[in-house]
Amino acid sequence: MGLYEQWKKTVEGLATPHQQNAFWTDYFEKEKENYRRILENRIEKLEGKLKDLAGEFGMDPVTFAGFLDGINTSLKEGLDLDSLDEETELAAEIDFEKLYWNMHEARADWLYNLKEWEGILSEERRRELTKEFRLSKMAVSNKVGRNDPCPCGSGKKYKKCCGASQAD
Repeated sequence: MGLYEQWKKTVEGLATPHQQNAFWTDYFEKEKENYRRILENRIEKLEGKLKDLAGEFGMDPVTFAGFLDGINTSLKEGLDLDSLDEETELAAEIDFEKLYWNMHEARADWLYNLKEWEGILSEERRRELTKEFRLSKMAVSNKVGRNDPCPCGSGKKYKKCCGASQAD
C-alpha cells in the first residue's frame, strides 16, 4: 500500500469527533509550520527523497504524503500521489501565486495571512490575487429585469422594447 493510500485510510479511520478534532488540530499546526518554513526560506522546490523531506519538515512519510496532497495543485507540475513511497525522489516546483490562490480556495486564512508571504509576494500582488479570487467566486446573473435598460442598446426600458414582444 502506498503512502497516499495509507494517509487516506488514516483520515477515514478517525471515528469520533474528538479524534477528528485532535488529528486535524495537530495536522494543521504542522502544515502551518511547513508553509512558514517554505515561505521564510523561499523554498521554490521540494527536492530529495520523500522520507528525508518528511523528516526535515517534522512529519512522518505518511503525513507528508497528506501534505503533498494539499500542495499538489500549487505545484508547476502535479505529483502522482498514488505512486509515492518513502524512496520516491521528488523535484516538485512550487508556484507561489497558485499556492496563495489555493489557500484562499481552501479558506485557510491561517495560511494566506502568514507574515512570511511578505518576502514572496508584494502586498500589492497579494491584494490583487485576493480581489481576483473574490471576483471569481461572485455569482453573476445575465437576467434582464423589466425596468433595466434594454440590452439591444435602444435606451428604452426592457419592458417597453424587446421585453414588450416577449409579453405577447
